[in-house]
Amino acid sequence: MLFLLLGIVCTSIAQTAAPADYFAGKWEITIFGTPNGDSKMIADLARTDGKLTGHLKNAADPEAEKIVITSVDEAADKITLGFSAQGYDVTLDLSKVDEDNLKGNLLNMFDATAKRVK
Repeated sequence: MLFLLLGIVCTSIAQTAAPADYFAGKWEITIFGTPNGDSKMIADLARTDGKLTGHLKNAADPEAEKIVITSVDEAADKITLGFSAQGYDVTLDLSKVDEDNLKGNLLNMFDATAKRVK
């Protein structure tokens, strides 16, 4: 009887462990078909005080100025990043495809994908 009770308690404790932070980390984002061709960026996302924050940088020019992500809306399998680029407020919507890939769009106009950088 004692072992049964211990088994139930251990099982319930194991199930309450916090899930991994899926969106945190580095992502290589490709935006397809922009007026300047396909564009690649690196998003670096980190959780600070319970909120996801970060920045973007041009994958082709690592010395370029970082773009601050000004807003992050996240759900279990979806994230929306807000930032300013070339004087415009921009949103990037991405949804989980699998453990290392996302897909979505920029401004509902350009298809986008993201791959986790390992």
